[in-house]
Amino acid sequence: MAIKMRSAMDCIARSFRQLGDPMLSLRCTFVFFFLNAIFANTVLFAAENELPHIVMLIAEREYATEESLTAFAKERLQEFRVTSVVAAANDRNSLVGTDAIESADLLIISVRRRTLPKDQLDRVRRYVAAGKPVIGIRTASHAFSLRGKETPEGRAVWPEFDSQVFGGNYTNHHGNSLKTTIDLAKRPVVTNSPVIEGLAPALPASSQGSLYRVSPVAETADVLLIGRVQGAKPEPVAWTYRRGDGGKSFYTSLGHRDDFRGEVLPSLLANAIDWALTP
Repeated sequence: MAIKMRSAMDCIARSFRQLGDPMLSLRCTFVFFFLNAIFANTVLFAAENELPHIVMLIAEREYATEESLTAFAKERLQEFRVTSVVAAANDRNSLVGTDAIESADLLIISVRRRTLPKDQLDRVRRYVAAGKPVIGIRTASHAFSLRGKETPEGRAVWPEFDSQVFGGNYTNHHGNSLKTTIDLAKRPVVTNSPVIEGLAPALPASSQGSLYRVSPVAETADVLLIGRVQGAKPEPVAWTYRRGDGGKSFYTSLGHRDDFRGEVLPSLLANAIDWALTP
């Protein structure tokens, strides 16, 4: 529309200049710039609103993803609208701005053991039930569940979130002192998943985070990366999953702050976002 308006105004301006009236030509030029500015802003505004909307739920203290995910978004997600929803300053179990979930095209979750007010968790439940894509980072496997504690009055939990949304089975993690090595789940690569595109040269790689115990994941999950520590069987580290509602999910147990500084996680996450938003 802006291009058509510019062409029309140019044509009008030329016509008035041909009449030889300088003041009329000047007024026409002013009108051209005024209308062009209006229509140009309208197009930009529309384009901004048409960008896919990514909402990041961040509420965990162990890995500082409020900092690392925000930095990742500024560097890698400039082609999207991104909204960060974080814990309230005076209540770690309440998120500020969950209404953003209503317009989300993709939900990225980095939350650890929070008991949200029911209306907030219900927004997440409705989003998932609508078959929309979800990406989980590390502690998202136990985002809305408690371990050995009663649910506070007026708060809600979702202990099946890991299995229902990610096809996962988090139970605990290996010791922090053990070195974790990450690699492709299969060599040679037998999957055509775009989520691991371009990662092979950077693998195997090490992670500073402890290796999560998540086996067995759902049979229908497509395991893409595995992790190993000495003296234990390999564990899935990243996989995609088609939920019962038909929606796409991706989960990775990577998410330590040093993982975001490496080569693997930023590329993996960027690929997963593209995959999740591709119809």
